[in-house]
Amino acid sequence: MAMSVGNQEEGGAIASINTTPLVDVMLVLLIIFLITIPVINKTVKVDLPKAVNIPTQTKPENITIAVDKNGTIYWNDKQVRDRNELLGLLETAAVKKPQPEVHIRGDKETRYEAIGRVMYAIQRGGIVKVGFLTEPDHGVRGYR
Repeated sequence: MAMSVGNQEEGGAIASINTTPLVDVMLVLLIIFLITIPVINKTVKVDLPKAVNIPTQTKPENITIAVDKNGTIYWNDKQVRDRNELLGLLETAAVKKPQPEVHIRGDKETRYEAIGRVMYAIQRGGIVKVGFLTEPDHGVRGYR
């Protein structure tokens, strides 16, 4: 505690500010931050890939597979009856030289399961290049 020594009138207010409690609190906060910062920075070291947004180059041989919100699959705007038909179309496209790229367009309401099944069929069909088509952001920030 700080003490004021000197002439003081009886009942007068002390004009000096006692900063000792403030310094004590700040030192405690500094010690807490120094202890917790090394804990926060300890994570698994991973080299993350660098992402670049490149506009899609539409070539006539590219294949677009669309999946609507109900899970219905479309091959270049033509509805596919079932997964076996999709697999047959993919196997036929995989033997072409050069092999076409497959672009997946999924509705934002589509279940991940439907997109996963399409990706599995693409893998089984032997297609090497696969990409996802998205809409530009148009300045919307944050997640919804």
